[in-house]
Amino acid sequence: MQAKRPRSILPGFGLSLGFTLAYLGLVVLFPLLMVFVKASGLGWRGIFEALWTSRVWAACRLSFGLSIIAGLLNGVFGLLIAWVLTRYTFPGRRFLEASVDLPFAMPTAVAGIALTTLYAPNGWIGSLLKPYDIKVAFAPPGILIALVFIGLPFVVRTLQPVLEDFETAQEEASATLGATRWQTFRRVVFPQLVPALITGTTLAFARAVGEYGSVVFIAGNMPGKTEILPLLIITKLEQYDYEGATALAAMMLVVSFVLLLVINFLQRKTLVRNVA
Repeated sequence: MQAKRPRSILPGFGLSLGFTLAYLGLVVLFPLLMVFVKASGLGWRGIFEALWTSRVWAACRLSFGLSIIAGLLNGVFGLLIAWVLTRYTFPGRRFLEASVDLPFAMPTAVAGIALTTLYAPNGWIGSLLKPYDIKVAFAPPGILIALVFIGLPFVVRTLQPVLEDFETAQEEASATLGATRWQTFRRVVFPQLVPALITGTTLAFARAVGEYGSVVFIAGNMPGKTEILPLLIITKLEQYDYEGATALAAMMLVVSFVLLLVINFLQRKTLVRNVA
């Protein structure tokens, strides 16, 4: 006779699942569904006309292109920063680790003003670049810097727990077998970090696609050149073009969801390969 499992004082699967679905539905799914419902008021032809313009496609190329580049840069340098913070002890380490979370705590508008002050032609860094005819603020490089700034913590904080839990015995065994430091990192350490690295890079990319506050000040906001998609949506809302704004928002949701789906598939495939 099978022993009866002791009853838990915590809610069971049915009740907790019901609360989970209800909360996600009200907070996440229902608002997103309303975006598609509002956009459907245009009809398929209206949606096509709202999206198929040179201004929209220029904003798409700028937003998604720079977000991908920012995500990749954060993946590389976030891994380096996480490695240094986890593996080494040095004076000022706590200050450096706390500064990683500044983009989380700092209002995005403050970040945008600070970056613009630094990289404007009369700013501290911008004035040094001006004699070489290098323009950062009010140009795509300034947008890229802002996107890197707000996405870096996602990669660092995703990789740190994995590095802290990594068993150094595997590295010692690799060194005992005659492997160099680079071979140990490439064949032993890095494969274990790939799933977390993909996750952090994906989060940084997703954050960059929808970023508005820190970018709007440094972008210059020139239609067709430095205008990002979130700003274009705000512009349409100010013009009372609610259907056009929701059409753009729905397009961003679909593209972001497809990209995240592909990245999650690659992440799962990599994880399965490492386990096998």
